[in-house]
Amino acid sequence: MAVTEPAPAAVSAAHSATHPAPPATGTPAEHPGAHSAAQEGILRRQSARESAARTYARALPIVPVRARGMTIEGADGRRYLDCLSGAGTLALGHNHPVVLEAIRKVLDSEAPLHVLDLATPVKDDFTTELFRTLPSGLADRARIQFCGPAGTDAVEAALKLVRAATGRTGMLAFTGAYHGMTAGALEASGGAQDVRVARLPYPQDYRCPFGLGGEYGAELSARWTESLLDDTKSGVPAPAGMILEPVQGEGGVLPAPDAWLRRMREITAARGIPLIADEVQTGVGRTGAFWAVEHSGVVPDVMVLSKAIGGSLPLAVVVYRDDLDVWPPGSHAGTFRGNQLAMAAGTATLAYVRENDLTERAAALGARMLAQLRSLAAEHPCIGEVRGRGLMIGVELVDPTRGGAGPAAPAPATPIPAQGKAHASVPSGPDPDAPPRTTRPHPAAPELAATVQRECLRRGLIVELGGRHSSVVRLLPPLTITDEQAAAVLDRLADALAAAARPPHT
Repeated sequence: MAVTEPAPAAVSAAHSATHPAPPATGTPAEHPGAHSAAQEGILRRQSARESAARTYARALPIVPVRARGMTIEGADGRRYLDCLSGAGTLALGHNHPVVLEAIRKVLDSEAPLHVLDLATPVKDDFTTELFRTLPSGLADRARIQFCGPAGTDAVEAALKLVRAATGRTGMLAFTGAYHGMTAGALEASGGAQDVRVARLPYPQDYRCPFGLGGEYGAELSARWTESLLDDTKSGVPAPAGMILEPVQGEGGVLPAPDAWLRRMREITAARGIPLIADEVQTGVGRTGAFWAVEHSGVVPDVMVLSKAIGGSLPLAVVVYRDDLDVWPPGSHAGTFRGNQLAMAAGTATLAYVRENDLTERAAALGARMLAQLRSLAAEHPCIGEVRGRGLMIGVELVDPTRGGAGPAAPAPATPIPAQGKAHASVPSGPDPDAPPRTTRPHPAAPELAATVQRECLRRGLIVELGGRHSSVVRLLPPLTITDEQAAAVLDRLADALAAAARPPHT
């Protein structure tokens, strides 16, 4: 099926002629042997020279040389549909014309590219456009701190900010969280251990820590949080802040229930605890709202932003309520916090998403893709759960031949009542559309997920893995994905899943 991506008027005929885009479907092309040999040489040298800590290169042994929109072409001539999108960075896909035009405009102007934190017209335009998109209730009294180039730098800044503002050192974070790879961000992530960080249960249905799922599980998660904060013998002193992801990405694509997120806002506000929303991966329309907290109507005290806000280039900021702005000059800095090209690219991206209603597009197309994947799950017992929000989608793979037979925790005979007026927003009964929890979930199948990823790559589709056991196949397509491309993604994933689940002798 031939697919063409819409090309905005900003694309000049000269650029189209000199930079032809690879076909948008990513259909594998014939690749000459010389090209394959060149690619193998590059991969071999990377393996010999680069750190053992490299990750994506191990699972995706390709050498990208050209890209446009959703399509990547490798050095061997093969083409791929990219559902990784730079781990969610490429809201508009690769080399979008409005982004390229914004970068060229700065380069042609001879403006300085490196200015630390000095004021520039480019920076002013970016800040103005960013503030235009912020949740109502925050933009009017927001302050912004430009950090180093990565989201983890912004997380570090947010932790410093709330500790300076409250005079406290502890933090509340959630199991399964991922906030970055620097020391402070790792402390708040799910896999780390730090005495200053109290771990709270993040609600989920399929692997609910309480064995209940749905509204029951979310309600117990909220009560657990209240108990830790209000019990003088819990060992958890009043913290400097709570940091959470509205959708846990690396944790396995787990959307926070809207009512639960509102409950976290109520709990923190009542106790003077700043709420930090990590929107590094969920922001800029990814979940079907410009910022994922908007689904629940929550206004956090602090927002951590990176990835898509830089329009494919490195940029990270913290946006926060003005009364928290009490830290002294130099409390958090970074040599490359004044990245002019990233700010220009980010301004173009933010404006394009806003002006072209790409959030609504992500919501509608994401809902259709989720529905089709759930239909696919009915045919494959190795699919434990399909979940997501907007164009942030996860398919958890399990081993249906093991486990899953034991009884789950029994559901309460009567709904768990909400406690007090502040909790009235949390429904007390079970989701009437949710099936009863009668068995434990099957064990995760990371080997199967890795096989599915390899089979996808063979079929010209790039996907990522995530989740607690790396058993969740993740889809993060650009917001500009067409209906035809979405159909191709689902077809290739279904084919790859069937091939991976097929017994070896068949």
